[in-house]
Amino acid sequence: MINSAEKASRLSVAPMMDWTDRHCRFFHRLMSREALLYTEMVTSPAVIHGDRDRLLGFDGAEHPVALQLGGSEPSELAEATRIAEGYGYDEVNLNVGCPSDRVQSGCFGAVLMERPGLVADCVAAMIAATKVEVTVKCRIGVDDQLPEEVLPAFLETVSAAGVTRFAIHARKAWLQGLSPKENREVPPLNYPLVEAMKRAYPHLHISVNGGLQSLDQARGFLERGLDGAMVGRAAYHEPWEILGRADEVIFGGAPGPDPFEVVELMKPYIAGHLARGGRLHQIARHMLGLFHGRPGARGWRRVLSERGHGADAGLDIVDAALAEVRRLAA
Repeated sequence: MINSAEKASRLSVAPMMDWTDRHCRFFHRLMSREALLYTEMVTSPAVIHGDRDRLLGFDGAEHPVALQLGGSEPSELAEATRIAEGYGYDEVNLNVGCPSDRVQSGCFGAVLMERPGLVADCVAAMIAATKVEVTVKCRIGVDDQLPEEVLPAFLETVSAAGVTRFAIHARKAWLQGLSPKENREVPPLNYPLVEAMKRAYPHLHISVNGGLQSLDQARGFLERGLDGAMVGRAAYHEPWEILGRADEVIFGGAPGPDPFEVVELMKPYIAGHLARGGRLHQIARHMLGLFHGRPGARGWRRVLSERGHGADAGLDIVDAALAEVRRLAA
């Protein structure tokens, strides 16, 4: 039986630190009923010892939604997974791809590509702790590893522990000498290797991640046999071009509401956030790319960016930004 998250992962929005928070996910969900949405990475110690409602809380409208955890201690990850299940997530994903110095020092993220046995122990503990599906997001290798050798061995070891769904970022991670930003751009993409992994392990559900820029590109991967396509920054910077068309292009349904309708649908959510003491910019920053490529997009961004940070900024700023778009679209 295919669960909702597995079906939705035909197109997913990658976990992105400082970007895919609950406000961003609510906004994205308005455009696509189907795509799988991921949280920012949250470390297992933070889940166990931190403000759980702030870290894990989400709106029920966000489903299907997956939590990404960072960590390398099996018992901690198991406890964090149990806690996440109580919040109602559709999937718990283990981060084996982040290359930042901070996660390396904690021995999690991409550095775990060097320790597949430990990853297997981690996911086995997580699977034992929950009925929610546990998945892995990884790289094709790190540093001087040979991806053609490392990646198959990694998939075999981790899948033997019970994971059947992987999202593979088709770049190596260089743990020394490149910043996290450079690790998203400098190492060459190796999409053919990811496609080869699907042919070699047809029983595994494999999504490709890294550098995807359009729905046509995502659809091409699906047509060539991959199970899913995970889009990152393109979905954030051009949300309607990716998510507004996703239900039609990827899932065979009706397209999402147009950008003007999305703004109207966001207004009650924004009003509720403001009533609880929140600030407009905490939501509006995720909406800057909504009119990407359309007349008035620059005015929309300018008004929200320049006037959305004030303590008293409210829906009138959203209306003013929208007026800029309507003026040039008329």
